[in-house]
Amino acid sequence: MIVDILKKIDLFQSVNEEELEQIADCSTISSYDKDSVLYYEAESTNRLLFLTEGLLKVYKIDKYDNEIFLYYVYKNTMISELSSLENNEIHCFSNAEFAQDSKILSIGFEQFKEIFMHSPQLSYAFSKELIAKNHQLQCIVNRELVFDATSKVAFMLFNDLEMFNQLKRTEAAFLLHIQPETLSRVLKRLVRNEIIEIEKGTVAIIEKERLQAIFMDVG
Repeated sequence: MIVDILKKIDLFQSVNEEELEQIADCSTISSYDKDSVLYYEAESTNRLLFLTEGLLKVYKIDKYDNEIFLYYVYKNTMISELSSLENNEIHCFSNAEFAQDSKILSIGFEQFKEIFMHSPQLSYAFSKELIAKNHQLQCIVNRELVFDATSKVAFMLFNDLEMFNQLKRTEAAFLLHIQPETLSRVLKRLVRNEIIEIEKGTVAIIEKERLQAIFMDVG
């Protein structure tokens, strides 16, 4: 069963059956209810975590106890944020809370590293995963420190369109740290420019490259 779950995750799709079995032997699956917390900032774990079902919200809390939304983790995606391979502890740099009923694949990090070190395919795939995580962090820094309101909205529509359409406009504005009125103005401008269309409150992207160019040209 765990081997079948591993095969659905991009990281493990180039791994052979023997290595998959080895990884499965040091893995477990856990279920979590919506609104439960996976971990808090500054905690640490010796397990490598992947979301296999559901949705996870990652956020930080500022000094005024305000929630600062970072990003969503979608199914079949790695959750863990690694800063070092030198030890077996993975430190948590943010808080993670389930936005839906979810399931987590948990892999013993020490055992994973043993397999990883002897598998060129897994080493390459894991390196790509870490680079993608680093790129995600760069995008978040741009969104919070560089992007204007239009770029923030374009970035969310491009990367999280399905989630955006599930949220109320006030909720989406809260996540983007802009006013609901500002969000409404930006959406109307994107419609006028024929980059998106809105039918019964649902946004659809017409010109994906033009939408991406809005935030790619910033920062």
